[in-house]
Amino acid sequence: MDQQETTVYLDLDYYYTPSQNPAIVETSNHVPYTSVLLPIFYTALFVMGVLGNLSLVTALHFKQGSRRLIDIFIINLAASDFIFLVTLPLWVDKEASLGQWRTGSFLCKGSSYVISVNMHCSVFLLTCMSVDRYLAIMCPVVSRKIRRRECAYGVCAIIWFISFLLGLPILLSRELTFLGGKPYCAEKEASPVKLTWALVALIFTFFAPLVSIVTCYCCITRKLCIHYQQSGKHNKKLRKSIKIILIVVAAFVFSWLPFNTFKLLAIISGLQKEQEPYFSPDFLKLAMEVSGPLAFANSCVNPFIYYIFDSYIRRAIVQCMCPCLKNHDFGNSAETSDSHLTKVFSNFVQAEDFVRRRKRSVSL
Repeated sequence: MDQQETTVYLDLDYYYTPSQNPAIVETSNHVPYTSVLLPIFYTALFVMGVLGNLSLVTALHFKQGSRRLIDIFIINLAASDFIFLVTLPLWVDKEASLGQWRTGSFLCKGSSYVISVNMHCSVFLLTCMSVDRYLAIMCPVVSRKIRRRECAYGVCAIIWFISFLLGLPILLSRELTFLGGKPYCAEKEASPVKLTWALVALIFTFFAPLVSIVTCYCCITRKLCIHYQQSGKHNKKLRKSIKIILIVVAAFVFSWLPFNTFKLLAIISGLQKEQEPYFSPDFLKLAMEVSGPLAFANSCVNPFIYYIFDSYIRRAIVQCMCPCLKNHDFGNSAETSDSHLTKVFSNFVQAEDFVRRRKRSVSL
């Protein structure tokens, strides 16, 4: 049998699959669990994610009083996740039908485009949130001039616009293909130019933001540890803040890093047509099928992370759903992790500046 040609899929449906021979498609190996467990998993994500993100957006949007600056990013992130989760029933049907796409060409293109937009929008919003927290905690004096509502709204608008543009290649390249008389939502054959662009885009739209996110939170955590050591006090809120930061970063890395790592390997293997690829197509296909659902799950877990660890958001959601609990004590909303850290380090930075000025005056 001749060597099988492969097509590289450049979004969450990123598999190495036969591209030409219908007979090969009929006999291609399909991971057994996908047609049973994945529909169940995606259905659970759809129900929990839609309810969670919708509750989060509603609660923060209609909350009485002024919203925190970080809430603007959280609302946009939840809206992006909600729009993506609405397309999950299409992927439930796809997995249940062993990869066949039975919902037409328009939804084939549209759902893949929504996935791509959500991926970019989520990463960029999380990056902006990490930078915002970095400025608020590490540079409280400078951040007062930068961290304004109109600036946050403008940044979110730019992120959506860039995400829409970055999703266009998927929209243009996806098509409904009939192989062996069965419909498949597939991407056109990937040329070296397209793979090179995908490699560059992946580096600048995922790995570079990931480094920024991890760097910001590592700097914040380091500052927390230094403050904890210098104060010598057992501050429970500081320890809880460190825990929250680590959980947020861990959830993001755990959800997105495996998938995008295998995606990177698949692109590199696709560029090695004249050489023997380092990783077999079967291995990469299995890796993408296993890590892909983790990336889907990220859109579902974010509201629960905020609900559990942010008393301000917990208060807003519960009071939105149960107005009768308006006066119930859910914890001081002024003492959320962000506001507490900002207040602590504002005093800490001012104290450091005072010590520096005093040393300079003594030396002079």
